[in-house]
Amino acid sequence: MITQGQRRAALLTASTLSIALLASACSAGDGGEQGGEASGKLEYLSLAENTAVKDTLTALSEDQCAAPEEASPLSVTTQPQASFDQQLQLLAGQDALPSLFATGNSPQVIKDVHGADQLVDIDAELEELGKSDAIIPAARSTIEALYDGEVYVLPSEFNVEGIWYNKALFEENGISIPTTFDELATAAEQLAAAGVTPMAAAGKDGWPLTRLVGNYIYRSVGPDALQKVADGEAKLTDPEYVEGAAKIAELGEAGAFGPSVGSIDYTTAMNEFLTGKAGMYYMGSWALANFNDPAQNQLGADGIGFVPFPDVDGGSGDSTQLAANIGVPLAMSQSAFDDGAKEWLGCIADNFGTQSLAEQGVITGFAADDALDVEPLTGIVQDQIASADTTVLWFEALFNPKATTTATSNAQLLVTGQMSPEDFMADVQADLG
Repeated sequence: MITQGQRRAALLTASTLSIALLASACSAGDGGEQGGEASGKLEYLSLAENTAVKDTLTALSEDQCAAPEEASPLSVTTQPQASFDQQLQLLAGQDALPSLFATGNSPQVIKDVHGADQLVDIDAELEELGKSDAIIPAARSTIEALYDGEVYVLPSEFNVEGIWYNKALFEENGISIPTTFDELATAAEQLAAAGVTPMAAAGKDGWPLTRLVGNYIYRSVGPDALQKVADGEAKLTDPEYVEGAAKIAELGEAGAFGPSVGSIDYTTAMNEFLTGKAGMYYMGSWALANFNDPAQNQLGADGIGFVPFPDVDGGSGDSTQLAANIGVPLAMSQSAFDDGAKEWLGCIADNFGTQSLAEQGVITGFAADDALDVEPLTGIVQDQIASADTTVLWFEALFNPKATTTATSNAQLLVTGQMSPEDFMADVQADLG
């Protein structure tokens, strides 16, 4: 049996490669300490690029969570996203994780930390607090799918993904809302014929394209398709998996992503859709912040519709199985989980969902006040979440960091015909082992 000490030693060994690069990272942030043992503060280590969680926690500290704030004042430090995973590995190897922290870019990193017995069992603690219902069922389903059936993270967001479409362009060109993948391909052809980019996509970033590959596989093979790959029961090079890459490559060959998809980044793709230059846009509901901003959205709130990724004829999955993620999950350090941190956990469970939705317009995986007035598009997403029984993950969710990088780096090559579907899947599979 592997002991806790052996697990921690293994994690420390894995992180030593990062120490030289991160010697200066230990002091990065807004000030304050990044330490593991209880310090009388709630120390939150945040992604520097993500301010929503910090803002919500700060607002709670000044109002609903004033009592835990008095006992354990909130202290925020930040780390750039590019080096966040390495910093977590470093801190975990030193058993110096802060009270509360974002879990980084790769789910595997926090799984490794969990394997070293350094995380609070969120499920057990919420049950002890009498707050097991604080995490909504769809978010719990997503967490369990992502973390091997366990709940040791908090869902700071809950995003469903799908195809947003320009209602006016669809109506002007006689396009029906696609319910099958073949209908989606036809809609793309009609939009291209009308001189409109069919689907805005950030090919430069890669992941918006691999999201499509993953969705096709989930619809065709079934909701457990990529879990089978993770478990070694299937390979990405199996014909039914290669078909997913091939179908998205065919969309690219037909011009569905426009002529310059490889040079388009996230902001450009978002702008292309919101200014009416693209008919469709596959994206998660985190984009509601942009959609609900009149300065960005030239289509108007009533000008955008939403449809889940459509069915594949004869497939074992279906469009009721929404693609979902929990944004940047939060975890709590076992070594820093004192009475103050526990009190904070209870207050977060009660108030984070409502506060985030009311002030940030961000839907989280926590229950929120039903009486809140929300923007129309936000309401559409809430209805989708309420009706979802099963969620599926994104393409790289269960991949290791190396395979994730390979997939996203090669995505633009796949859709521009510079790499075959077979080679694309073989390269990713090789990194999975």
